[in-house]
Amino acid sequence: MHLREQLRGTGVAIVTPFNTDESVDFDALGKLINFVIENNVEYIVTLGTTGETPTLDKQEKLDIINFTFDKINNRVPVVVGIGGNNTREVMNDLQSYPLEKAAAVLSACPYYNKPSQEGIFQHYKSIAEASPKPVIVYNVPGRTGRNIEAATTIRLANEVANIAGIKEAGNNISQCMQILKERPAEFLVVSGDDDLVLPELACGIDGVISVAANCFPKEFSDMVRAGLKHDFTAAKKLNDPLLEVYHLLFTENNPAGVKAFLYELGLIQNVLRLPVTTLSEPVHERVKAYLKK
Repeated sequence: MHLREQLRGTGVAIVTPFNTDESVDFDALGKLINFVIENNVEYIVTLGTTGETPTLDKQEKLDIINFTFDKINNRVPVVVGIGGNNTREVMNDLQSYPLEKAAAVLSACPYYNKPSQEGIFQHYKSIAEASPKPVIVYNVPGRTGRNIEAATTIRLANEVANIAGIKEAGNNISQCMQILKERPAEFLVVSGDDDLVLPELACGIDGVISVAANCFPKEFSDMVRAGLKHDFTAAKKLNDPLLEVYHLLFTENNPAGVKAFLYELGLIQNVLRLPVTTLSEPVHERVKAYLKK
């Protein structure tokens, strides 16, 4: 099965639960994996930004990858996040991490360095050649400080064999439409903006890698499946109640919002690692009020 078919629908950028001492809570991670799979998401993305990857050490990352593969046990595909702003280090990680069971690698645009479009192209060309698995480009300029322009994405899609798709989180429907217009037939395009998924489904995207699907996996993935079937009346009906969720998830920082929801649902402890902190009390109260509704 081609990656565009394999990863069609909803992927979850899964959080990393912590114990009160900030160690990784593998029991809670196992419960969360079961929760999202049993509520019909199509695949799981481990070690994304939502997993607080910048604050995990290498051994923790390796342990999380291996645990995730074992817990999922081939029930759904797994995508592993491996990125950074040191191209050589990313290449080394791609060759040393346990990726045998991964469907693909998700790799964010280099942050802070602010490379040119040519630098972005050469970075992805280099890591794609080093990767044992297909690479999904991750464009998230709000975090990285650089937008991957549509022309660069299409150039990568056409010129680099192991670049298999893009997670487009530029909060820019026009750019997304340009990529969809010009992409090769087998090139995967998924959204990274939960609040824009519904209109982007109308434009022709293949699905989403979602934060909201951690805490509302059934409602969110049902909405995406309806949109993929072009049943936008049903999709809108499912999406409308989630509009407030999207706002609460990102009103302060990610993953503080989603961890607050998951804590109130009894799935994890409400613990984050600095520099990210838990939601302020007023916003957390709004999370509780939403769930009571």
